[in-house]
Amino acid sequence: MSEPFDRPEVVEAAAAWEAAGQRIGTPNGQVWYARLPADRDAGNPPLLVLHGFPTCSFDWKAVLPALRAKRDVVVLDVHGFGLSDKPDHRYSIRAYADDVQAVIAAEGLTEVDLVTHDMGDTVGGEILARTLEGALDLAVRRRVVTNGSIYIDMAQLTLGQQVLLGLPDEANDLVASDGGTAYRAGVVGTFAEDTAIDDQTELDLDVTTHLAVRQGGLAMLPRTIRYIEDRRAEERRFTGAIEEHPSPVGVVWGDLDPVAVHAMAETLVAARPGTPLTTLDGVGHYPMVEAPERFAAAVLDLLDHQLQGNP
Repeated sequence: MSEPFDRPEVVEAAAAWEAAGQRIGTPNGQVWYARLPADRDAGNPPLLVLHGFPTCSFDWKAVLPALRAKRDVVVLDVHGFGLSDKPDHRYSIRAYADDVQAVIAAEGLTEVDLVTHDMGDTVGGEILARTLEGALDLAVRRRVVTNGSIYIDMAQLTLGQQVLLGLPDEANDLVASDGGTAYRAGVVGTFAEDTAIDDQTELDLDVTTHLAVRQGGLAMLPRTIRYIEDRRAEERRFTGAIEEHPSPVGVVWGDLDPVAVHAMAETLVAARPGTPLTTLDGVGHYPMVEAPERFAAAVLDLLDHQLQGNP
């Protein structure tokens, strides 16, 4: 019997997403990325968007039309996720940042606005740390941080995350044995309880799962989740850069996130007084999926209005 995540409409949508981008070679294997052009040139630098765990850049699909209205948008899958290679090796935040840096180099990016989510917040923190050290010549003009466990001791890890962290650090075929059903349920389980999922979102979730299954990606989850250990070991480096980088920063956060609880957003604002915080009521961990119109409007309000001229 065919897996539900290999239905023709799912495969077609995944192929269309893949065709919008390209792959580049990195020390971590082939990394997929796309630079999606602005509808009109408004003089903005490209928007670099970083995804979280355990999904991929396809998370941003529903908000891309709004984000691209006045700026190019660059999305990528760090290795181990989505359309990028998924080698059986030790994964790390620094290696994910190497993927991002490879895309920056490939596109010749010298200035960006930065939007990050979940694990991408921490990967973005490493990118910011490199710019502060002078190891990366990249100007970050403005940035928006969204639901992610930047203060790991405050995180309410799901049962699934706890199980993965307890498994041996190697590929595990048992994790992939159901073809992605548990994976999909785990993603939806971080939504707000009352999130309404329409037919398009149902299809998008199936595509997300299809991309996760690709190249044995589910079996890699015990490896890719090691980013949590990196967060614990080097939180001050990653989150310190998020707090201290001089670029204006704003926060958009779903208030019902069961993992990266809203108190994290409040802690970031307390650490950096004057940081604007937009709370999305009734939204969980994936605001760009659960409430794309509200999320895009909040991000653009920060980038185009609230953060202009902020120190």
